[in-house]
Amino acid sequence: MTTTATATGADGFVEALRAHSRRYHDQHPFHVRMNDGRLSRPQIRGWVANRFYYQENIPRKDAAILSNCPDLEVRRRWIRRILDHDGTAAGEGGIEAWLRLGEAVGLTREEVRDHRHLVPGVRFAVDAYVNFARTRPWVEAVASSLTELFAPDLMAARLAAFERWYPWIDPEGLAYFRARLEQAPRDCEHALEVVTGHCLSAESRARAVGALSFKCDVLWSLMDAVDQAYPE
Repeated sequence: MTTTATATGADGFVEALRAHSRRYHDQHPFHVRMNDGRLSRPQIRGWVANRFYYQENIPRKDAAILSNCPDLEVRRRWIRRILDHDGTAAGEGGIEAWLRLGEAVGLTREEVRDHRHLVPGVRFAVDAYVNFARTRPWVEAVASSLTELFAPDLMAARLAAFERWYPWIDPEGLAYFRARLEQAPRDCEHALEVVTGHCLSAESRARAVGALSFKCDVLWSLMDAVDQAYPE
């Protein structure tokens, strides 16, 4: 599908991508309640436990992009995303930071890692995202990651909300959010550079916008599943 925005040059293309901020999961009712301090401890724990499945699959998604990408310079920069999440040694990285968040909200590492709280809708949404990265053209997979355009504002709001409304959470457990305040702008700058550099036709731009729309659906579906599983 070609829209006016995707067909009117680079500025219109970026505008069409940024317009998806209106579909980002920070607008989901569950997330709104989270930031308003209206979630119970079981709801916070349920979200943390289920979101871990997304977190641990991010490096797999990025590895799929790397495996399909023929551009050496892109691969050299993109691999940093995997290192950010996996770390380069035990006790490092975003996955480790999320496990510490789990502990901070009262979960054990074992129950987060073994997926005992994972609901089917979350598994389905995350697996669909990884499969998208594996099977679609690599530039489209990169475009799907551009939800990072909206992530810094979300992370700042989430961090402030957790510190204000959920004082029972150990502040040291919020390190993941603090790290993403720096990582997300760096990552989205590179991804946007790649997408705008490779998507030069109206058709390729429309596919990139569609990929970002799909990723918004993934994140929204994840929140829907958590919301239904933890109504109060």
